[in-house]
Amino acid sequence: MIDRDLHARLTAWRRHLHAHPELTLHERQTAAFVCERLRELGIPFTAGIGGHGVVATLSRGNSNRSVGLRADMDALPIVEATGLPYASSNPGVMHACGHDGHTSILLTVADILSKRRAELSGNIKFIFQPAEERVGGAEPMVKEGAMQGVDGVIGLHLISTYPLGRVGVRAGTVFASADAMTWHVHGKGGHAASPHEAVDPIVIAAHIITALQTLISRETSPFAPAIVTVGQVIAGSAFNIIPEEVVMHGTMRAFSKEHREKMLRRIRELSSGIASAMGGSCEIELHGGCPPCINDPAMAELVRAAAIEAVGEQGVDGSEEVMTTGSDDMAHFLNAAPGCYFIVGAHNEEKGAAYPHHHPRFNIDEDAMTIGVEVLTRAALRFLEQGSRM
Repeated sequence: MIDRDLHARLTAWRRHLHAHPELTLHERQTAAFVCERLRELGIPFTAGIGGHGVVATLSRGNSNRSVGLRADMDALPIVEATGLPYASSNPGVMHACGHDGHTSILLTVADILSKRRAELSGNIKFIFQPAEERVGGAEPMVKEGAMQGVDGVIGLHLISTYPLGRVGVRAGTVFASADAMTWHVHGKGGHAASPHEAVDPIVIAAHIITALQTLISRETSPFAPAIVTVGQVIAGSAFNIIPEEVVMHGTMRAFSKEHREKMLRRIRELSSGIASAMGGSCEIELHGGCPPCINDPAMAELVRAAAIEAVGEQGVDGSEEVMTTGSDDMAHFLNAAPGCYFIVGAHNEEKGAAYPHHHPRFNIDEDAMTIGVEVLTRAALRFLEQGSRM
C-alpha cells in the first residue's frame, strides 16, 4: 500500500514536524503545514476549528455515510535530549509523545485516499486536532461541528514502549479518564507551640491524603481500576507556624463514566467531611477533565480486521496490555460517534526508541508509521464498504 516514495515523504513530514514543535494552543505553523499539504493533495479543508484545528473532507458519490479519522498535533514543554539531526529547533519544546508521527500518518492516509477517490463509497473527514496534551482541543472541535455527519471515528496512538510490529485493538475502555483537581484545606493559623489554639490544616490534609486511598481499597471493586494521586502539597511559611491553608494538587483516573462520576463525588464528600470533623473546611476545584476512551465493539472489530490484513493475526493484540491509565481527549470524538482508538507499537531499542512518552529522549521507530498508515487506510475503506452494502 505504501511505496518507497510515499514512505520517504511520510518520514520527511514527521522529521519536519519533529524539528518544529509547538505547544498546546500555539500550533499555528503546524496547522499551516497541514493546510499546505492538503492544498497540494486537492482536498478541501476548513482551518481554525476549536483553535488551530483543521478538518478536511474527501467526498465521493451520493453516499451520506462518513468516517472521521483523527490525529493530534501539539508538543510538550520539554528540553529534547535525543541528539537527533532533526531534533527540536524550538528550545524547551519537544514532540515527546508521537503527535508528529500521528499528524504525518494522517496526511499520508489523505494522500493515499485522494488518489483512490474513485474507489470511495462515502466521505472521509480528516480531523487534525490541537491541544491534546492539556485535553483542551477535542471538545471545542466537536462543539464547532467537526463531527457533524460522521457515522464512525477512528484514531491511533504510537506507543514507544509497545513492540514494533504489533497493533493493539480491543473493545471497551482503552484509555482512562483523567481529572486534575486542587484541594483548598482551611484551618486556623497559630503558633506551633500552642496547637490547641489553632486548627492545623496540615494535619487535616494528611488525614485527607490517607483517607483518599480507602476510596480505592474499600469502595472500588478490584475489577474496576481507579487511581487517586496527590502529587503536590503546598503549606506553611516557617517551621514554627501553623498555617491558615494547605493547597494540594492531584489527579483521579477511572475506566468508566459511572465510576468517574462516583469517585469525583466521593472525593468531595470525604475531603469535606474529614475537614469539617476536625474543625476546618475543604473546597475542591476541578480543572477541565477528560472522560475515558471507550471503543465501540463493532468498530473495534472492524479495525481488528484491518490490522490483521496489515500485520497478520499474530501481530494483533486484544489483551489488557492495550489498556492504559493515561488519558486522551480522543474520548470526546468517541462520545460523538461510535469509534475505535487503537495503538501501534513503536519500540525498538536498536534505534533508540525505548524511552517512555514525555521523556527528553523519547523517540519512535519510524517504521511504525507505515503500519499505522496501512491499518488506518484499510479501516477507513472497510467502514465505507460496509456502509455501501447496507
